[in-house]
Amino acid sequence: MITSFKPPQRTLMGPGPSDVHPRILEALGRPTIGHLDPAFIGMMDEVKTLLQYAFQTENALTLPVSAPGSAGMEACFVNLIEPGDKVIVCVNGVFGTRMIENVTRSGGEAIRVDDAWGQPVDTNKVEAALETNPDAKILAFVHAETSTGVESDAAALCALAKAHDCLVIMDTVTGLAGVPVKVDEWGADAVYSGTQKCLSCTPGISPVTFSERAAETIRNRKTPVQSWFLDMNLVMGYWGPGAKRAYHHTAPINALYGLHESLVMLQEEGLEASFARHKAMHEKLRDGLAEIGIGYLVDEAHRLPQLNAVMIPQGVDDATARGRLLNEFNLEIGAGLGDFAGKVWRIGLMGYSAREENVQLCLDALKAVIK
Repeated sequence: MITSFKPPQRTLMGPGPSDVHPRILEALGRPTIGHLDPAFIGMMDEVKTLLQYAFQTENALTLPVSAPGSAGMEACFVNLIEPGDKVIVCVNGVFGTRMIENVTRSGGEAIRVDDAWGQPVDTNKVEAALETNPDAKILAFVHAETSTGVESDAAALCALAKAHDCLVIMDTVTGLAGVPVKVDEWGADAVYSGTQKCLSCTPGISPVTFSERAAETIRNRKTPVQSWFLDMNLVMGYWGPGAKRAYHHTAPINALYGLHESLVMLQEEGLEASFARHKAMHEKLRDGLAEIGIGYLVDEAHRLPQLNAVMIPQGVDDATARGRLLNEFNLEIGAGLGDFAGKVWRIGLMGYSAREENVQLCLDALKAVIK
């Protein structure tokens, strides 16, 4: 007979999910109410306001998509791309390649700009691509590449797009609340993130925000949005302003309680303090790793403090080491992807995971395993 599932107590220091704060776990267990209940609708409005703070935007079209970060990505692409649209896509890791897939599945033409994994997007290459393709409609790039731990210059890339009259789609799934994300200041048009990284919430929701220029593009489409569920023209009937909402789907009520609590906690801590905490924990980890001979994949100037891609020491077997960390220390870190499989570990310091006791546990455990 199958009985209730009781998961082991792990410390999550991989590329996501991150440790979920006890306050958020408590929020998830609060009484479920209806998704059109006036009390729930009031909370929805608070979630939108709190997300605007996190994204540093005044965009009216800011909301949590009721699905993981991959759905947030798809929402941005399927709403803005129509068949035949030309999209310049920057690829410097796994999630740039997923952007390519979204463009082609939406009927668009992807113009690929490649950089080596572990390197930021080269703005000179992007500028050349924009000049070669003056009819491009969109520039898409990953701000915080989860597969390598590299941060690209989002402000410069958005400025290039604006100079060439392009919309911007930006992935900041790992960036939000860990490093500055300034949607309005940078001029990004469609931005998506996830709840399971620096927001310390459970997986399953994707915060997105669309500029007024992007919203106008969606309203003036000549063809229907490819996805009914992700069509912002329909979703806004439910997430739009005012007390009266049109039923679109049954929102993940308790999961949104958790997101609300995580955003309240972010507001209490303050964005600048959150950035400083992530950076301080990164520096503590960096210094400790240096003492045991572990170096970084990414140059210091472009490293994400919350996602540390580090080189596996020579003679250490990747799978065996991570297995020991999990089984002996209840500690999860991430494997490398693509060409870096077996060569790199990805150590996450995201949200509630970015604590001194976690950093110390990770360093002590790695010392034991490497010996």
